[in-house]
Amino acid sequence: MAILDLIEYPNEMSGEIVHRVPEDASGEFRLGSQLVVRESQRAIFFRDGKALDMFGPGRHTLSTNNIPLLTGLIGLPFGGKSPFRAEVYFVSMREFTDMKWGTTQPVIFRDTDLGMVRLRAFGTYSMRVRGPQVLVNQVVGARGSYTTAAIADFLRSIIIQEFTDILADVQTSILDLAGMQKEVADGTRAALASDFANYGFELTSFQVEAITPPEEVQKRIDERSGMGALGDMRTYTQFQTAQAIRDAANNPGSGGDGVSAGMGMGAGMGMGAAMAGAMRDAFSNNPQAQGQQGANAAAETMTCPSCKATIPAGSKFCPECGTNLQAEVCPKCHTQNQPGAKFCSNCGEPLS
Repeated sequence: MAILDLIEYPNEMSGEIVHRVPEDASGEFRLGSQLVVRESQRAIFFRDGKALDMFGPGRHTLSTNNIPLLTGLIGLPFGGKSPFRAEVYFVSMREFTDMKWGTTQPVIFRDTDLGMVRLRAFGTYSMRVRGPQVLVNQVVGARGSYTTAAIADFLRSIIIQEFTDILADVQTSILDLAGMQKEVADGTRAALASDFANYGFELTSFQVEAITPPEEVQKRIDERSGMGALGDMRTYTQFQTAQAIRDAANNPGSGGDGVSAGMGMGAGMGMGAAMAGAMRDAFSNNPQAQGQQGANAAAETMTCPSCKATIPAGSKFCPECGTNLQAEVCPKCHTQNQPGAKFCSNCGEPLS
């Protein structure tokens, strides 16, 4: 294997967090080799599975000055130029954006209005490496390359655990939960800070895009909001019935045959019966209509002046006591007086 006099990794793959040089096994290095680290990278020098030093951005010449542990690890029979086997891990320090998270199974939520509701949630987050050596030692290990896809599922499980705990502390309804997504996101991000730090990461942002109930619950919410938009259901029913009657009258049937015409007439009669029922209900709940109906009923009866019984209007004799109910006409001024009156209410003339 050729000796690596220049060690660098200029072309990072998309989503790549750590890349080892050489990727497959240890490489041949020697003192005096050049190590080039980009601005967005950190390089960790390993030999025999042990991290010797970490290098920041710039060009570095490998020597016992910047890697003092090499002095006791290699011999110097060739004027300090003897080769040795080692590897370099390049760690990307850039921010990894648009990372996805979401619940694989519904989360049980105690709703103040609906009781127990199963919710799903999803969103995005971004992160960057905070501790390169912690990440390489505890997560990456001896892998030649490590990407965000390799750790996404593990981080998602940590996120869901903390998100579920935060959601359990929210005492509200799902109808109000949409307005609290930022508060829920901020609380989850704060709770995840130490979890990410344990693996060498820093959580730079965390967003909750949506928290949704099951489809059947969404349908019930839509029905409830639709009822609220309609307002008075009785008035709406009457309007719908009138529309149906008009449509049935305009479209009695197609083709001109008796069957279709009968079907159209039957539908119209059914709608008419429904309209009549709706009108009857409307009258039963309308005080003004009830008053008019009572006045009409009162106009069809009268009270006997003698026994006070309610009898049909226009009766000449009371069917209860036989009292003459015909008006008494004054022989002098011809004024009609109440039945049974003894004197004229207009001129005082005695009545027979």
